[in-house]
Amino acid sequence: MEKVILGKEISIEEFVSVARFHNWVEFSEEYEERVKKSRKIIEVCVEQEKPVYGTTTGFGALVSRFISKEEAELLQKNIILTHAVSVGEPMEEEEVRAVMLMVLQSLGRGVSGVRLKVLEYYRDFLNRNLTPYVPREGSVGYLCIEGHIAAVPLGEGKAWYGGKLLPAKEALKAAGMQPLTLSYKEGLALINGTTSPTALAALAVYDLNRLARTADIAAAMSLEGLRGLLRAYDPHVVSCRPQKELAATAENQRRILSGSEVLQQAEQSHIQDALSLRCVPQLHGAAKRILQDAWDVVTCEINSCGDNPVVYGSESEPDIYSNGNPDASYVGMQMDAACIAAANLAKMSERRNARFLDEHLSALPCFLAKESGLNSGLMIPQYAQAGLLNTMRMLAVPATVDSVSTSAGQEDYVSMGYNACRKARMSAEKLEYILAIEVFSAYQAQQFIDGELKRGKGTAAVYEELGNLIPVMEKDIYLYPHLEKLKDWIHQGELLKIAEGAVGKLA
Repeated sequence: MEKVILGKEISIEEFVSVARFHNWVEFSEEYEERVKKSRKIIEVCVEQEKPVYGTTTGFGALVSRFISKEEAELLQKNIILTHAVSVGEPMEEEEVRAVMLMVLQSLGRGVSGVRLKVLEYYRDFLNRNLTPYVPREGSVGYLCIEGHIAAVPLGEGKAWYGGKLLPAKEALKAAGMQPLTLSYKEGLALINGTTSPTALAALAVYDLNRLARTADIAAAMSLEGLRGLLRAYDPHVVSCRPQKELAATAENQRRILSGSEVLQQAEQSHIQDALSLRCVPQLHGAAKRILQDAWDVVTCEINSCGDNPVVYGSESEPDIYSNGNPDASYVGMQMDAACIAAANLAKMSERRNARFLDEHLSALPCFLAKESGLNSGLMIPQYAQAGLLNTMRMLAVPATVDSVSTSAGQEDYVSMGYNACRKARMSAEKLEYILAIEVFSAYQAQQFIDGELKRGKGTAAVYEELGNLIPVMEKDIYLYPHLEKLKDWIHQGELLKIAEGAVGKLA
């Protein structure tokens, strides 16, 4: 199993390799040393009864309430028990793992004052595949989601282990672990910051960036299947608007469709295609620009600390800063924008697919059915696309423009970044389905196009593999399992892998 060493910057790919693919986590010596250093400083602050938010004071609006040294440890347990209040259906395993990894990243910067032992528990949860049960609804950007995770090391709540959902104490015992007692500041540190929004954003941006390239492949399949004009992607056209993502998308199309005799035959058939066929570089390129910005922001955030307060100085001269770093606006705004980008990719995919189904637009049999009337063909998957797209448009409404004052006005503004990041995750999944339906139609259209004509270098490779995955629909069949299979294939990156195997890495 591959290892991800925490201590220096990690990439989004490495982050996802732990959250989704269960790669092993280890701490570097540098990681451990800086955590230990910050812990010594916070212990001095407690011993000297210095005012430190959430450590020797209460939380939120209770910041003015002094907490004695004797009560400081109980305070940390209390904050976990009272903050673990998210509700509803549980988060997915990879989402919970991503949040735990983000906690390790944030607190491992060495400015939070927690013991290394606490971080070792989260590391061991990841490595031993012990996953806390975490309801997903009710966060404004921090605290609640993290509270459910932090309760499990204390022996509270529930966790998945060995395929079973168990009370926390039983899950810990089964994993060979004992309940943990928190010390000064640790409860606050475990639930504070932007860990849950950033974790979800990392998963979302990883999927959405791959889906933008996958959308290029689907568009190429549709352009070829609908016998469009590749001249709209010519370098002469692209040079008029020197946006790098536009140029890269046009180049992707030319490479995927290189050698297509279907398109060569169509060259003199008409003057201009519909917008959903000739504006692919423009719209896909704009979406990729948004997603690249999101990628850059998330890369920074997964290597950041969002804790409050943060610990600097030395044991002889502690330097503690209360701050606003738990604010999730950076990832929240980017994920709101990512939802808009995803909806735009989806709306063009749905329009391309719709053209396949209209015999007046495609010159192909109605709904790609050999005997329409008796057979509905692919009429209704487009309905599913329309419903999914409607949901994506709702998800594209920004979450981060909203704010509700909390904690008796002490937190009089909140980012709502968590909900923005949740939306991005949902948008990515719906885009996968919409692209799957377009690809399904493009594959079915092939039976009505001259088989003697060569397909493009990339599309030919994809069609060959699709032949092993889904059937040619000569009459009505039960479509649902084939659409699910194709969606999963796209999610796993297999469609992208096949195309890039034929034409090289797409931009």
